[in-house]
Amino acid sequence: MSFKAYVFDAYGTLFDVHAAVRKHADMLGERGQLLSDLWRTKQLEYSWVRSLMGSYTDFWRLTEEALDFALAVVPGIDKNLRDQLLEAYWTLDSYPEVRGVLTRLRQDGAATAILSNGSPDMLTAAVESADLTDLLDAVISVDAVKTFKTSPQIYQMVVDTFDSRPSEISFQSSNRWDIAGAHKFGFHTVWINRSGLPNEYHNYGPSREIADLSAL
Repeated sequence: MSFKAYVFDAYGTLFDVHAAVRKHADMLGERGQLLSDLWRTKQLEYSWVRSLMGSYTDFWRLTEEALDFALAVVPGIDKNLRDQLLEAYWTLDSYPEVRGVLTRLRQDGAATAILSNGSPDMLTAAVESADLTDLLDAVISVDAVKTFKTSPQIYQMVVDTFDSRPSEISFQSSNRWDIAGAHKFGFHTVWINRSGLPNEYHNYGPSREIADLSAL
């Protein structure tokens, strides 16, 4: 199947959210992965809670708050690493297949874009660090509508950006909850199941499940 645009979630899909902790693995020790997992879990939880409350806080601030919680909970972690971890989050590694996949899609005539909870500054830094600027037609942040995924307003921004029908969009995310929201909106959805997790949200996609983007 061909689509007018291929739209990607950013964190966990194009960019490795655990790369920031991995860069400081020697200093964090054996509890580093626990810290990283909790940091990510709380980052997402804080976005969902604010959406349900009808409130909004910049995603970078949520990232800071989530790290502060993780540092307070995980024992044996040097709290003085906070600033270094946050700095590393601005320049997360992209997954190795990302540039090749985006290049191929554009060569085939499709548009490519990011749709993310990330703030505009966060996304600009990540895209530039990964050298992907020339391979994206749009970088869309939820900041424009001041709410988070999985609000239908978020997915509507893609339709508006590309003057398209939902069925003309292929949406890729490693987050199963994000796939559920996008599928309900009407996108063709591809779940990037990097961790081999069991399926959930069975009434809401995905249209396709793959282990990494190289199978797209």
